[in-house]
Amino acid sequence: MESGRRTALMTFGFGLAAAPAMLASPADAAPPVREGGGALRALLQKLHAAPARRNFKTVPMILRDPADWDDAAFHVLMQARCRPRQVWNMTEITGPWLNLLRNALNTQMFSFGNPDYLAVAACHGSAQLALFDQVVWNKYKFGTLLAGKLTANTLIEDKPFAASPDINDPHGLFGAAGNTIPALMRRGVVFAACHNAIWEISAKLMAKGLNPDGLSHGALAAELTNHLIPGAVLTPGIVGAIAQLEQAGYGYAA
Repeated sequence: MESGRRTALMTFGFGLAAAPAMLASPADAAPPVREGGGALRALLQKLHAAPARRNFKTVPMILRDPADWDDAAFHVLMQARCRPRQVWNMTEITGPWLNLLRNALNTQMFSFGNPDYLAVAACHGSAQLALFDQVVWNKYKFGTLLAGKLTANTLIEDKPFAASPDINDPHGLFGAAGNTIPALMRRGVVFAACHNAIWEISAKLMAKGLNPDGLSHGALAAELTNHLIPGAVLTPGIVGAIAQLEQAGYGYAA
């Protein structure tokens, strides 16, 4: 177990924990904006402190042991005091999902004045590919699974944007330049990963002969799991996780 993970939440989201100012880039601070309430900051701190295992050698098809997923972090989400809370069912990596999340954040935080709005992006299907680092994208040629629509994981690349005091600046964080996973993490969005999708992606890679090390199914799925981006919350299965979050009071969005 790693005791201090959630590197991305610390790098991006902990600007919220320290002060209400948002970060224009990992190095440059933008002018303060009124975004991110106390409950959201507390949630990010708890997620950062939650342990996560990323040293798997092999994994089974169906997870039964909570040590095989980010159980502590998921319980933090279940018990979150943020209001309102939404779980977004994300299935298509090339769809408009990041733009939808950005628009929801802008509307909730600026239009409706809800600084503790929490969005959980529940990724499966091809959207799961967005939560892998570029190392496994290169090694396993994920672009072939997407018919060449994406050849690199550009969704985890931070785009430059204007450090403007005007929230209506289309070139600022709250405009289209904020349609990236790092920018949305910086604003408090939590991205949840799906073990079932990882297992199925592994099967597709094996079927296409994209298994250069000749790994077993379980070992290949383990390697992909170990290369989830920092800050992603691994669940045993997103569809089941969505049902759990709905029971805890999250609204459903797609």
